[in-house]
Amino acid sequence: MMIDGNRRWARQLGYASAAEGHRAGAAKMREFLEWCDDLGVRVVSLYLLSSDNLRKRDSKEIGDLIEIIAELADTLSQHGSWRVQHVGRSDILPTDLLRVLDEAQERTAGHGGLHVNLAVGYGGRNEIVDAVRSIIAKHTASGGTLEDLATQLTPEMIGEHLYTGGQPDPDLVIRTSGEQRLSDFLLWQSAHSEFYFVEALGPDLRQVDFLRAIRDYADRDRRFGR
Repeated sequence: MMIDGNRRWARQLGYASAAEGHRAGAAKMREFLEWCDDLGVRVVSLYLLSSDNLRKRDSKEIGDLIEIIAELADTLSQHGSWRVQHVGRSDILPTDLLRVLDEAQERTAGHGGLHVNLAVGYGGRNEIVDAVRSIIAKHTASGGTLEDLATQLTPEMIGEHLYTGGQPDPDLVIRTSGEQRLSDFLLWQSAHSEFYFVEALGPDLRQVDFLRAIRDYADRDRRFGR
């Protein structure tokens, strides 16, 4: 899920701060996860804060976002059965936010319910670079050469070293607000995903919009290159 349009939602309602939109968007994501859980969805990835956002957005807005994301992560980790996992770069996040994300992940590590990936400080191209670096480091530590690695490298190997390593690739990617772009989200994993774009701004997403996305997905003929 790429929740988009929070700032536009806040402007349209006359709020002075984009934070009100982000808070409404976070509340909607908690509701969205309940919809997914009720339908038996096993893994959901929420795109909450990109590495580009951290570099390019106003510091006040980023500060509000960090607080809102921390509250969301803590709330989700209290659900009881959901498993929360941070996907993204840890080294670019503020210490307090990283602590909350780590605690949420540790608290829910043994849970077997809905697996919730929180993409925070995330960038798809960075993820691929980090995966390749991890592969090279592991290979050289075992005494291998780069020449050997070049002959052994496979898409499956890279997939295993992504932040989402061990998880299935997403079947469906949903984006709100009518925008139709990936914005550096799950670039590798979504190679064969289906896409569904919702006109509603993030906080205005309705369960019927979600069910229409699921129904539309169910009617598609997925060929996977065949």
